[in-house]
Amino acid sequence: MSPEIVIDASLFMGMHSTDDLTRVRCKGFFAQRIEGAVVMSLEHVGRCDDLVWSYPRDVQDRYYPFMDVLHTDMDIRRIGYGEKELITALEDPVLAGLPMHERLLLAMVLRRDAVLYTVSPRLRAREDLPVHHIDLPSTSDFPDGLEQLYQESLVLRVGEKDL
Repeated sequence: MSPEIVIDASLFMGMHSTDDLTRVRCKGFFAQRIEGAVVMSLEHVGRCDDLVWSYPRDVQDRYYPFMDVLHTDMDIRRIGYGEKELITALEDPVLAGLPMHERLLLAMVLRRDAVLYTVSPRLRAREDLPVHHIDLPSTSDFPDGLEQLYQESLVLRVGEKDL
């Protein structure tokens, strides 16, 4: 059985990256798994919203239909952190030195014996953590209606420093 897949805000928002290779890789990740299931922490869902809300209202209005339909059509299990994740984030020495939002997320990954997919350069550089990244670009598209919403949502483009 394959380990559970956890995603972070960088992977989700990477579908709208100003870097086309990152954007294509992230889009392909989701398009190829549209029928599958992934886990995303409630905090990372909020991090995505926080970033989108920093854009003008007209950009938000063109972005959110895609995000709303993707979150409905794909089995994205949004879960919160519990006490065990908090303790692991604070006490596991392998997580020391990471920003708290990454420590909490990785505590969730470790506690669930899962793998994290991310485009975060900091996390991808850590070979001692269960972190995966997407190396190969994909030409995968979403199903027709969702693909159209995705194309319209590309009015929002996120710089690498914001991922």
